[in-house]
Amino acid sequence: MAPKHVIVCGAGGFIGSHLVRRLKDDGHWVRGADLKHPEFSTSAADDFQIADLGRQDECDRVFDRPVDAVFQLAADMGGAGYIFSGDNDARVMHNSASINLNVLEAAKRSGTQEIFYASSACVYPEHNQLDPDNPVTSEDSVYPAAPDSEYGWEKLFSERLYLAFNRNEGMKNRIARYHNIFGPEGTWRGGREKAPAALCRKIAEAPDGGTIEIWGDGKQTRSFLYVDECIEGTLRLMGSDFEGPVNIGSEEMVSINQLAELIMEVAGKKLTIKHIPGPLGVRGRNSDNRLIRDKLGWEPDAKLVRGLEVTYRWINDQIRGRP
Repeated sequence: MAPKHVIVCGAGGFIGSHLVRRLKDDGHWVRGADLKHPEFSTSAADDFQIADLGRQDECDRVFDRPVDAVFQLAADMGGAGYIFSGDNDARVMHNSASINLNVLEAAKRSGTQEIFYASSACVYPEHNQLDPDNPVTSEDSVYPAAPDSEYGWEKLFSERLYLAFNRNEGMKNRIARYHNIFGPEGTWRGGREKAPAALCRKIAEAPDGGTIEIWGDGKQTRSFLYVDECIEGTLRLMGSDFEGPVNIGSEEMVSINQLAELIMEVAGKKLTIKHIPGPLGVRGRNSDNRLIRDKLGWEPDAKLVRGLEVTYRWINDQIRGRP
């Protein structure tokens, strides 16, 4: 992608802050926008605006000039403890839908034609993900729609919203469905952290020979994608003529018990797992990468353990107060 002027919405978040850094490394001018600055590093953006994109007036302020492209990652989200408890459904749907409606209108008014929208694997039907060994997540399997969370329903609605603007407003929006992105500088405590970060924290804090807790029986399956590969796939999609939606995820599926064992190996610890009740999400999920291979001639290929090594080391340093 030739040097461009871009806006990253959600630039204070985990993936957004990494994306800003990569865009700057690639020579682009970047404006970041979010409710907050990145928690663990200084943003690399040329211009960072604190803004509530769920408010139209503040969103319009961010889009006060035409830019070449927008990366829309802003959302009200978190891990299973936040998304699947049911306590945050109205907030999640209202806040995220408002952001997407406002971003599209503001981009249209400013003359910006290209938006990348970060959707989620949570759009896939729950009934296709009951078998932990054989989940179905091909892009065309999303209908008949039956996501397992209101977060997934909002993501699916917003996918259709961006595609409608392509048809009716002549825009060139692109959509990816992210599958469990992880890495350093992500939330690792407080209730919104996802499984890799939560387990890294628990294992780092536990004494060797101690015990950690895992929700459910630990046999639920997932695939996890390291953040650098997520960003590579995102930029390749934006540089293509394919609008999506397309999965951006790993096909290296593991159970949560296996994920914990991998992190224990990285940490050099042997711990006992205690299974307790808790919010779980679907029984099995894995990225289906056939479409991304076909459309982009690329797919993520880094081994899960490599990303876990970097992530565990970073979280362990955070716990111990090391910079």
